[in-house]
Amino acid sequence: MKKLILSLAFLGVSIGAFAQIPSVGIKGGINIAKISGSDGSGGTSTSGTLTTFSVGAFLDFKAGALSVQPGLYYTGKGSKSDNQISSASGSLNLRYLQVPVDFVFHLPAVVGNVYIGAGPYVAFGISARSKTSVSASNTSTLDLSFGNDASQIKRMDYGVQGIAGFHFNSGFLIGLNYDLGLSNITNDSSIKSKNRVLGAAIGFTF
Repeated sequence: MKKLILSLAFLGVSIGAFAQIPSVGIKGGINIAKISGSDGSGGTSTSGTLTTFSVGAFLDFKAGALSVQPGLYYTGKGSKSDNQISSASGSLNLRYLQVPVDFVFHLPAVVGNVYIGAGPYVAFGISARSKTSVSASNTSTLDLSFGNDASQIKRMDYGVQGIAGFHFNSGFLIGLNYDLGLSNITNDSSIKSKNRVLGAAIGFTF
């Protein structure tokens, strides 16, 4: 975590190097989320995917073909599992306030520019809920808490994000992103559970 804080401090200085009036953008779309890691026996594990969403805003500090884009998003993560033998299923819905800082390269095109970038993110958990369905008429929901106990989920998540897309001259944009979580979100040291999110979004800059 100390290295992450130092990295973000460095990014703050980097943004200063792009000091000018930034563009303001809004963005929203769908997330395909899963949780990947290792189980208690040392083997790897990957959950099923959960479809959720993300919405937020960002600033674009641009200098030539490069820009720095800090943002703030309300984003969903989590996982889903289905029992292949019975009709039972379960899901874990996690909601975060996420702050990414992406370094972006822009390649001019006829009607806009292609962009590709990457950078770190930190996310603050604001809600967690598990849902179990044995049948259509037998469903239970449990609100989970954040904390340091074995039964709780860690509130902080962090990792790296990659983005790519097309930004039209009109301000409209379409893009993809991938979040690679580096933080173990569980408090059980024998289990590693890390967020993975593939997102698709549309947005607009002003």
